[in-house]
Amino acid sequence: MVLLRHISFLKAVFLHSVTAFGGPQGHFGMVMRTFVHQRHDVTEKEVFEYNAFCQLLPGASSTQVLTLIGYKRGGIPLAIITLFIWILPACFLMGAFSFLLQYFDTTGQNAKTFKYIQPMAVGFLAFAALKSFRVAIHNNITRAIFGVSIIVTYLLFKSPWIFPLLIIAGGFVTNLSDKRIPQKGTPPKKIKWGNIWLFAILFIMAGTLSELAKNNSWPNRRPLNLFENMYRFGSLVFGGGQVLIPMMYEQFVERPKSEMVIRKNQHRREGVISIERNDFYTGAGVVRAIPGPVFSVASFMGGMAMKDKGTGWQILGCIIGSIAIFLPSALLVLFFFPIWYNLQRYAVVFRALEGINAVVVGIMVAGTLYMMKDISITSFRTVSFLNIGVIIGTCLVLTFSKLPSPLIVLICLLLGWLF
Repeated sequence: MVLLRHISFLKAVFLHSVTAFGGPQGHFGMVMRTFVHQRHDVTEKEVFEYNAFCQLLPGASSTQVLTLIGYKRGGIPLAIITLFIWILPACFLMGAFSFLLQYFDTTGQNAKTFKYIQPMAVGFLAFAALKSFRVAIHNNITRAIFGVSIIVTYLLFKSPWIFPLLIIAGGFVTNLSDKRIPQKGTPPKKIKWGNIWLFAILFIMAGTLSELAKNNSWPNRRPLNLFENMYRFGSLVFGGGQVLIPMMYEQFVERPKSEMVIRKNQHRREGVISIERNDFYTGAGVVRAIPGPVFSVASFMGGMAMKDKGTGWQILGCIIGSIAIFLPSALLVLFFFPIWYNLQRYAVVFRALEGINAVVVGIMVAGTLYMMKDISITSFRTVSFLNIGVIIGTCLVLTFSKLPSPLIVLICLLLGWLF
């Protein structure tokens, strides 16, 4: 009965979830308009504070901000319901698209219709990298971290451990000097870290079970491996969906083709999770045309990872992808927020974020360059010039116009149908 008084708020959340286009930046503007200026659920100062806090955490920042608004209004129960309503439409649409894509495959329409979605997806990533560069790279140390991250990521792209190692190294390097961000005041002597236990336990258990299932060739182990992959992404991705896409590309497209991975899995009942390159690009592009968080692409990837096992398994893959990718975001934001006021007094936190952001931009640039290898841009054919035009055009349109993302996707689909 207590939740009845929040019905109007939850209705507003649902309307927000089906109209929120434009990624985290667009979502933030709509949150301000709906929940601050129209409904007065929170103040402008609180929303800016929530956003600043969520930038310090991995995961989907726009999802975390909305979750905190629900938390402020009705505690953890309302926060969980808010999260569920926010992600449901996008995850449902992307999961359904994993089935629709199979229909296009069987009717032979996929290759033609979605031909220019691939370079468009790269164009979106290039735009995000350029925009993030202006914000995150502003002194010599961040430039150095940025340059090293590009080179290391590009050369070791097929090694999944490179991403967390670079993030840790970036946070460490920017803490070697305290001149840029000096410590102000006296930090508290003790912070209660106990609330983080569930996040840590799930992270360790998911990794352990996934490794056991793989090493011992458990039958039908793929759901465990999929949960671990998605939970790890949700736990380590700083910078939102723009960084999630390159990490998923490494895990599901490039890594399965590694000679070492093939050799290790040749005698096992199930190999590593693999998604066809064209299918991956199509999902990464279409997610720009739907409202809600870019992280909902995990529902599509989960479905594609399980499609060969039948409809029931494919639905399970969509559900696992959706839950596992957003679960870390929810746990982190709800567990860390009670100690946010203490964390603000530690300069080391903000110094680490400076290095992490530089690494994130480097990963985005390297991911853009690596993914461009898959697209025909070198041969002197019509399709090559059109691919180049779509990549550059997408980036320029996003930079210099207010054309909405769904319209850009529709234009690229039309190009594929016509040419």
